[in-house]
Amino acid sequence: MKRRDFINWVGLGWIASSLPVAIAACSSQTTTAASKDWQTVGTSADLDKTGQLLAKNSPVGPVLVIGTSKAANLTAVNPTCTHAGCTVAWQAKAKKFACPCHGSEFGADGKVQKGPATNPLKTYAAKIEGNSVVVKAT
Repeated sequence: MKRRDFINWVGLGWIASSLPVAIAACSSQTTTAASKDWQTVGTSADLDKTGQLLAKNSPVGPVLVIGTSKAANLTAVNPTCTHAGCTVAWQAKAKKFACPCHGSEFGADGKVQKGPATNPLKTYAAKIEGNSVVVKAT
């Protein structure tokens, strides 16, 4: 083997062995601190005013929290319809989320009750901490 061929093989080996490290450094992390921890999306006073709290730009993304600070269980979903991306509205009497664009309906658990949407809304765990409403990805 010639010296030049040997150096080329060593160089190629070095590049190949560095490739997994470079790929790992460039790939995005699917689990971030924001997705593991409770994140504040508003105040309990704001939630109590109307029984719902919409936080469009929260640390976990858009969140719609339903309930009051006195309720044992809060409902929290991503209010973006999984069909066409419109923002769903909570219909308290019917206890469902309804999309104004194409009529999709979702239960309080986020599951599709009526199409055209076929995928459920993303849900969050929600609770009151002090005067804050906090959510956590489930």
